[in-house]
Amino acid sequence: MYQKALASVARLHPRAEAFIHLMRLDRPIGIYLLLWPTLWALWVAAEGVPSLGNLLIFTLGVILMRSAGCAINDFADRHFDGHVSRTQHRPLVSGRVSAREAVMLFAVLVGLSFLLVLFTNANTVWLSFGGAALAACYPFMKRHTYYPQVVLGAAYSWGMPMAFMAETGTVPAEAWLLYLANLLWTVAYDTYYAMADREDDLKIGVKSTAILFGDADRVIILTLQGLALACLLLAGSKFGLGLCFYLGLAGAAACFLWEFVSTRQRDAASCFAAFLHNHWAGLLILLGLIADYALR
Repeated sequence: MYQKALASVARLHPRAEAFIHLMRLDRPIGIYLLLWPTLWALWVAAEGVPSLGNLLIFTLGVILMRSAGCAINDFADRHFDGHVSRTQHRPLVSGRVSAREAVMLFAVLVGLSFLLVLFTNANTVWLSFGGAALAACYPFMKRHTYYPQVVLGAAYSWGMPMAFMAETGTVPAEAWLLYLANLLWTVAYDTYYAMADREDDLKIGVKSTAILFGDADRVIILTLQGLALACLLLAGSKFGLGLCFYLGLAGAAACFLWEFVSTRQRDAASCFAAFLHNHWAGLLILLGLIADYALR
């Protein structure tokens, strides 16, 4: 149904499809990976009963900011994507969208996200500037550091303290355990993503944790995922979470083990599949949280 809706939108204007592809709305995996942790934080902050307003604000905000991130990422990578087999047909490379249009779209999407945040409170508004800065900076990091995945993790986790601030008016110290868990997890799954492009990235001089980790990549990824689970276990203890939450963590651990085994050949297809598979881990944790609070 989602794909049919996008196809209907694409028929409204001859260039609509190009902008759908630029925002990656045809590939919602990034929305899922950003949305599930944001909802973890919102559910914990609200003790299982988030306000409908905040639920809508953060869900729409995730969609808008992920789309904005894709637009500015393609602008930053417009001179590199043509040399990478997986990205050589992106809208800026093919000329279907201009660099100016991509920047304008980024600005519009961030502006719409900011309008949503105005319906929360002043402190959440102030926090939102940090999220926007991280989203704008991340695409350029791969030119300068082998740790762009860490910046992505910081950006993808920023909705979590914002959710606490919007729901409760404060960000308790325990909330940063959730933030750290998601940052570690993001570095792990985005390293799988970078492993799929590693050969092309080496040729064109783009940096990533996949290149930095080398042959230790899969072991380091599994370690990062284990540390993320440890942070979530500690957070669960601090927030008084119960059995269903821990069952969700067990399901996530099973996902991580499957990814580790399935990528033993390190071929691009299996690494990309492992990246995609991570959304199930995030969803299982969210379902565990929802069930935990619902059964109290």
